Amino acid sequence: MKAFLIDRYGHNSGRLGDIPAPAVGAHDVLIDVHASSVNLLDSKIRKGEFKLILPYALPLVLGNDLAGVVVEVGSQVTRFAPGDEVYARPPETRIGTFAELIAVDEQALARKPGNIGMAQAASLPLVALTAWQVLVDTAQLKKGEKVLIHAGSGGVGSVAIQLAKHLGAFVATTTSTANVEWVKALGADVVIDYTQQHFERELRDYDVVVNSLGADVLAKSVEVLKPGGRLISISGPPTVQFAREQGLSWPLQQVMRMLSLRIRRKARQHGVSYAFVFMRANGAQLQQISALVEAGTIKPVIDRSFTFDSTAEALHYVEQGRAKGKVVITLK
Repeated sequence: MKAFLIDRYGHNSGRLGDIPAPAVGAHDVLIDVHASSVNLLDSKIRKGEFKLILPYALPLVLGNDLAGVVVEVGSQVTRFAPGDEVYARPPETRIGTFAELIAVDEQALARKPGNIGMAQAASLPLVALTAWQVLVDTAQLKKGEKVLIHAGSGGVGSVAIQLAKHLGAFVATTTSTANVEWVKALGADVVIDYTQQHFERELRDYDVVVNSLGADVLAKSVEVLKPGGRLISISGPPTVQFAREQGLSWPLQQVMRMLSLRIRRKARQHGVSYAFVFMRANGAQLQQISALVEAGTIKPVIDRSFTFDSTAEALHYVEQGRAKGKVVITLK
């Protein structure tokens, strides 16, 4: 089968090649991939930024999102059958959705929302699960609370705004001038144009901040939180708690402790908490997201679509950081 894989870590690594079809374990579902999508995570994996915490064997097939059709199920699979239309973010140890076929543990799968196509479905799993695990699991966002979601026009931000509004929150976001009206249409109550405004001067007494940007934005975000507020980052720095959950060695746990020391100290001084979230595959949560999509509560946002042969170009486009919503790759 055809797949987009890397033989080494590096900014421009990656090629289309032929590899054997995956083996199907007892709890696996073999999927004919119709569409995938590109995330910054794919670029970071390609460059080797996660090789200490995710020690992949090379060559490695990239890709963390998929939508497709079940073609075979393992002997212990009970919830899916050949012909089912599904979507998923595979577990981080078994990525590889930039391929014609992939075997995914049934626990990571959900049925594709019936009211959207394959490309739209493929745009959702990683970003929607990230938004869910940040806002529902970690922040436990409540009706009437105020949340600042940075980079509202990005993949995670565009879904997180919609989910936060569904949860009854008052939502602020940051974006560039060109996207101000667009993120308002997604549901943002307050929009900070970062080219003209400083969010830390405009916003006060927020309950939650969701950060996907750099260390400077993370540090300034502490200032907009009320005492007892929650600062949650999906872009780091990671914490020792994350290292323990990943089963990393004691020395690596101490590295994570040092990396997050400054922001944890600043958060503590301001009476707020800091958490790092690294999204995990979860088919049950994805099924709940399907229900929200079918109800029209969450709408997929696609910036551009690329053919499978143009996967390298799609990765390069995402790395520019200008995509409005998601970038998808169509295989069918």
